[in-house]
Amino acid sequence: MDFRSTATEVASPGANASLHGLVSPRSVVIVGASDRAGSLGERTVSNLLDYSDFKGEVYFINPNKPEIRGIKCQTNVRDLPVAPDVAALVVPAKSVLATLRDCAERGVRYSLVFSSGFAELGEEGRAVQAEMAKIARDSGMRIYGPNSPGFCNLNQRFGLMFSPSYRVDQLPGPIGLATQGGGIGRCFLQAMERGIGVGLWASTGNEVDLTVADFIRYMADADDIKVIATAMEGIRDGGQLIAAAQYAAERNKPVIALKIGRSDYGVQATMSHTGSISGSAAINSAVFRQVGIVEVDDIDELIDTAALFARSRRLPTGREKLAVFGFSGGACALAADGVGEGGLTLAKFSDQTLDTLRKALPDYAAIQNPVDATSDIITNPEVGRATLNAVADDPEVDLILYPFPCDYMEITSTIAEMVAKAQAQTEVPIVPVWQSDRLGEGFQQLVKGGLMPTRSVKQTVKALRRWIDWGTWRSTFEPGWQPLPTEAASTADKVTHTEPAAKALLAAAGVSVPQGAVAATADEAVKIAGKMGYPVVAKIVSAAITHKSDVGGVAIGLADEAAVREAFARVLTNSKQAEPTAAIEGVLIEKMAASGGFEALIGVVRDPVFGPVITFGLGGIYVELFKDVARRKLPLTSASARELINEPRCSKLLQGLRGKPAADTDALQAMLLAISDFVTKHADTLEELELNPVWVGPKGQGVVALDAVLVTRSGAQS
Repeated sequence: MDFRSTATEVASPGANASLHGLVSPRSVVIVGASDRAGSLGERTVSNLLDYSDFKGEVYFINPNKPEIRGIKCQTNVRDLPVAPDVAALVVPAKSVLATLRDCAERGVRYSLVFSSGFAELGEEGRAVQAEMAKIARDSGMRIYGPNSPGFCNLNQRFGLMFSPSYRVDQLPGPIGLATQGGGIGRCFLQAMERGIGVGLWASTGNEVDLTVADFIRYMADADDIKVIATAMEGIRDGGQLIAAAQYAAERNKPVIALKIGRSDYGVQATMSHTGSISGSAAINSAVFRQVGIVEVDDIDELIDTAALFARSRRLPTGREKLAVFGFSGGACALAADGVGEGGLTLAKFSDQTLDTLRKALPDYAAIQNPVDATSDIITNPEVGRATLNAVADDPEVDLILYPFPCDYMEITSTIAEMVAKAQAQTEVPIVPVWQSDRLGEGFQQLVKGGLMPTRSVKQTVKALRRWIDWGTWRSTFEPGWQPLPTEAASTADKVTHTEPAAKALLAAAGVSVPQGAVAATADEAVKIAGKMGYPVVAKIVSAAITHKSDVGGVAIGLADEAAVREAFARVLTNSKQAEPTAAIEGVLIEKMAASGGFEALIGVVRDPVFGPVITFGLGGIYVELFKDVARRKLPLTSASARELINEPRCSKLLQGLRGKPAADTDALQAMLLAISDFVTKHADTLEELELNPVWVGPKGQGVVALDAVLVTRSGAQS
């Protein structure tokens, strides 16, 4: 497909008009235009005039030059005869604020700030960025950057960039790319050497106004963009990103993401680069999975995965099966190993396919999947094409891996040409894996054929796994889900509730808690225990002591009056010794849960990027050891609550193992939904909720929150 030919269609205002004037403007001004060879101003001018097909009006601002390249220079944006759609600011950092004010005063719609030296340098730079954001809010002018190399709309061959590589990195295509850093984006663009084309690349820098999420949303509407790839160092607004991902999913546009800043080292590096908030890697990944963002681990995976999605002519269902075809038995076996180790499925050929292969290939060829067509197809490439198409025509085959282990020069070129011809005759993607370091003519034939060859079986299988998993996610996608706000409305002081106070609030919301009461004396404790029946547990009650067992503030299995009296005295003494300044309200006496249940953890935290997030997994003392948990952004639906239960490895224990009964997962699902509703009701004030352990009984016996820690902002008690 000639992606450039769709430029007029894509430029129509229907494709997210809020950014239409930026990516397809009618007029541009370069503030800081220059003719000094090698300067940023000169490169920006050259990229626009020499290496773009821009047909609109061009203006230059340079008070020291009467004209540049035959275009008259103005001294200030305010002096322009018309207000340009876009202003590209190639000026020192100290001049940015004044220039932005001039642009806003003149009525410029979008300003690109190439300059660096802001939030990435510290507090002073952050203050300047805050002023930039204020200019955008007050004027309505959108600001792109700062600390950005610009952007390029390659499907229209239009670039506002200072990069010297822009003139050569111009392969249009169906992939939309949004990055914060310039180098990562340029790396992706240079995958054009494998035939991977990018239609639009936006590199948003420090994001004082426009963000990656804005461009994801724009590209979700763009007719020439099929797949959206992004590399993010930080997430400024988690709610905006979720909304953009949901919007893309509703339009069947997959979003492939590389999140940089997942280790302590990476977080420090992103802060120094773009001044971004990196957030919790585990929560980022969980939210990505929930909203259908396909997360990858490195730039090569981002490229391979986006390319695979772009090549697929239909959306995956999650039930795809593969075939392996090639001329090397060892390479085919290696590819089959990769398929198996990646948890993918090889197709079982129909009798008709096997009969075709048996008749066309030599007796010693392997015709079961994987297919080793042997070196005979080197001398008879037409047989190779016919048998490859026969495999593609098999009703069980959804994709074909074709490994090229080495370069035989003109021989491999002939085979590659044959594979390209076979691809032209089928909609089943044929994915060549070029494993040789010699990128000979055969490699180039695959590129020319639009097959976008990958470089390793392992990476290809990972891309395939993500393609298929996205199909599974999409089959259960629920449009219209509205996440809870990311920011708390209340800024009041935090309040830690005592366990009985927290349980009272939860019980009123439909969360099952044990029968119990607070005793001020040992006599009261005995009376409470006698009324509810033994065995019971005793726990210290203090808002200042949340981890009661750590200080000896818990006693379990109390079977009679004497045990209750001894435990009452012991938990009081231990707690006072451990926390002498803590205010103690008494001792909580509760009915002890039945033996044999499963101990789970349910927790809610307010993530600084994504807001309230719920965690479920193995509870008790094991949560810190095994960290076997799953997470979801709230609120939950019935489906996402069930997914939350089934995702951790420990979920197999809930199903019943080695003769043990299955757990009451229906009751557990109901509790998760009740907690989700409770958090939704108090979303503006709730900071943290932890139920650990939650007793999950055998099927039909329910669930009980045995312990509860609740932290809110003032005002959530009602």
